[in-house]
Amino acid sequence: MDAHKSLTIGLFGFGVVGEGLYKVLQQTPSLKASIKKVCIKNPEKKRNAPDSLFTTDKDDLLNDPEINVIVEVINESEPAFEIVSTALKNGKDVVSASKKMIAEHLPELLGLQKTTERSFLYEAAACASIPVIRNLEEYYDNDLLHSIKAIVNGSTNFILTKMFEDKLDFQQALLLAQQLGFAESDPTLDVEGFDAANKWNFLLTHAYGIVIPPDALVFNGIQNIHGGDAVVAAEKHNDIKLVAQAKKLENGKVAAFVLPQFIKQEDHLAFVKNEYNGVVIESGFADKQFFYGKGAGSFPTASAVLSDLSALRYQYKYEYKKLYHHKPNELTNDFYIRVYVSFDDWKYIPKEKFEWIEEWHAESERKYLVGVLHFNELAQNSWWRENKTSLILASEAVIEDVEVRKLKKKSLELAGII
Repeated sequence: MDAHKSLTIGLFGFGVVGEGLYKVLQQTPSLKASIKKVCIKNPEKKRNAPDSLFTTDKDDLLNDPEINVIVEVINESEPAFEIVSTALKNGKDVVSASKKMIAEHLPELLGLQKTTERSFLYEAAACASIPVIRNLEEYYDNDLLHSIKAIVNGSTNFILTKMFEDKLDFQQALLLAQQLGFAESDPTLDVEGFDAANKWNFLLTHAYGIVIPPDALVFNGIQNIHGGDAVVAAEKHNDIKLVAQAKKLENGKVAAFVLPQFIKQEDHLAFVKNEYNGVVIESGFADKQFFYGKGAGSFPTASAVLSDLSALRYQYKYEYKKLYHHKPNELTNDFYIRVYVSFDDWKYIPKEKFEWIEEWHAESERKYLVGVLHFNELAQNSWWRENKTSLILASEAVIEDVEVRKLKKKSLELAGII
C-alpha cells in the first residue's frame, strides 16, 4: 500500500469505539481514509450515521475488493478472530482493539501475518491513547529492556482511586464506576484481572519475545481488596494499584505477573488516578520513561485506531523484533516475592509456605502479615485468592534467589547460629 493510496475501511462494530472512530475520521480529511461499510449485529438499533452505511452481512466487507482495510472493534473473541483471520487471508490489512481475542489466538495471528504478509495492528487493544506497543517495537528493540510495569485497566484504577481518596468501600466504588460508564454491568473481566492479563499477554511478546497461553500468566484482580488494606497502605504512605509488570532477572529470564501492589507515593504510577493508564519502562541507558494517558473511552481508543490506520499508509508492520531477531526471553517462576496478606482466619493461611514472616498483626478482626513466598506458591495454589484473602505485593516485590540466600545467612548470623 503506497503512502498516497486512500484507505477504504470496512468497520466491524459501531459501539463506543466504532462510533468514536467514525466521528474522528470525519474530522481527519488529511488521512484520506473513509468508512465504506459497517457490519453490525442489531439493525433495529438507532445509530448516528446514515442507514445506507450499515449491513448485517460480514461478507459485504470481507469480500469487497475495494475495501483494503478491516477495522474490528467488537466484544466477542471468537467472531473477532474469524473476521481478522478471513480479512488477512483475503489480502486486507487489519486494525483491531480486541485484547481478549489477541491474547487467546496470538500464535495463530503471528502465523497469519507471516503467511499473508499483511499488517495486523492493535495499539488500541493495549492502553488506548498510550502508544506502548509502537514504543516497545521501535524504541526498545534491543536487549537492554530491564523492566516494564503498568496500570493497564482504567476500571480497576478508578475503583481503587475512589477507595483511597473518597474512602468508599469496594462495592460503593464499583457502583460509581458502573454509573459513570467506567465499568460494565458485569465487571468480572475488569475487576478480577482478566482484562489486564490479556493485555499483558501480548505486551510481553513485544517487550521480551515471550509467547504464552493466557492461563500461563499468574494474575489476580482487586475483588478481594478490603477497606482495611487501604488503611494499612495509607499508614505506610502507599497507594494500592493493580499493576502488570515484567522484570528481567540476573539469570536472563523474565518474571511477569498482574497483581495488586503497594505503590510508594513518589512512584510514577501513584500519579495515575481514576480511569487513566500509565506505563513505566526501564532500560539499560535511558533509565526510566513514563507514559501516561486515558486508557479507555470512545475518543482515546479511536485515536489509537487512527494512529494504526495512519501507519498503514507507509506499509507499517510489527516486526516482533524480540521474537524473530533476538533470542526470545523465557518466562520463569523461580524467584521470591514479598507480599502483604490480609485475612479473617489463620486457618486459611499456610504459614509454613512462607520463607519468613517479617510482620504480623493478629489483634483485630481483620488480620494481616508481611512475608516472603516463592512465586511458585502463587502459580500452583489458589489459597491466596480464596476465603476473602487479600494478597498485595510489596512496593519492591521481586527478590532473586541470591538475595534470599544473603538474607537467610544474615538472619542466622543475628540468631547466633553461624
